[in-house]
Amino acid sequence: MPLMNTVQMFKDAYEGKYAIGAFNVNNMEIIQGIVSAAKKEDSALILQVSAGARKYANPIYLRKLVEAAIEETDLPIALHLDHGDSFELCKQCIDDGFTSVMIDGSALPFEENIRLTKQVVEYAKERGVSVEAELGKLAGVEDEVNVSAEDATYTDPDQAVEFVERTGVDSLAIAIGTSHGAYKFSGEPKLDFARLEKISNLLPMYPLVLHGASSVIPEYVELCNKYGGEIPGAKGVPEEMLRKAATFGVCKINVDTDLRMAMTAAIREVLATQPSEFDPRKYLAPGRANIEKIVQHKIRNVFGCNGSALKLK
Repeated sequence: MPLMNTVQMFKDAYEGKYAIGAFNVNNMEIIQGIVSAAKKEDSALILQVSAGARKYANPIYLRKLVEAAIEETDLPIALHLDHGDSFELCKQCIDDGFTSVMIDGSALPFEENIRLTKQVVEYAKERGVSVEAELGKLAGVEDEVNVSAEDATYTDPDQAVEFVERTGVDSLAIAIGTSHGAYKFSGEPKLDFARLEKISNLLPMYPLVLHGASSVIPEYVELCNKYGGEIPGAKGVPEEMLRKAATFGVCKINVDTDLRMAMTAAIREVLATQPSEFDPRKYLAPGRANIEKIVQHKIRNVFGCNGSALKLK
């Protein structure tokens, strides 16, 4: 089946009270691991590309890898731009065949965010491409995103309603306490579910998105620390909180840091325990296997989107 946008994916997810996993991709092994897991679970899938990944891997290579994944699996897959920061970048990705784009104007004043988002929506809608926007600012560092804790702001529920009504955007990324990267909480993990519930009630049947939602799985942190530079005190979002969020209208949950740690842990372990090894296949294959393991776990046990592909075929 061809690449698809996220509109029907999110409609099914909202009704079924589950979330679609949106996984960041950078190379062939990461895509293969993600797609293999989704195939085993019959899950719809969002493969997302940051501006940094696009520069690193070349958009043509990434697009062809995703096309290969569809040809192999016949899964319903959306190819999504993550954190597009300009109309020009979103337009380029749409013209290159992306079926979903995010325009991130969260650092802009409210009215300017609306203006920019509306511009992208108008261009995308004519071409059947879905658009995600962001309101509120998540703390943390990941690729081009760098927001200090002092500058982070939670999403205002009333502004969210106005923003959606004035822009016509298909989904909205909200800030309720998650953050980009591995260092999410200084104390006990906490998400503002009261705020999430209010936004969901004010925007009924509307798909919300959580960024910065990696759980920073201890197994991979420990392996990274054991065989390389330490990642001290890394903390993520507890998986039970993510599952709960899906029952309040969160239809897309982003995962990047967990994938990076899973792959890095495998590579570090191989190179540390087999220092004479120089065949990339021997250390990338275990990384790919870790990716598959973690994605399958999240699809089945965290997001609840296993079986979601069957409705969309």
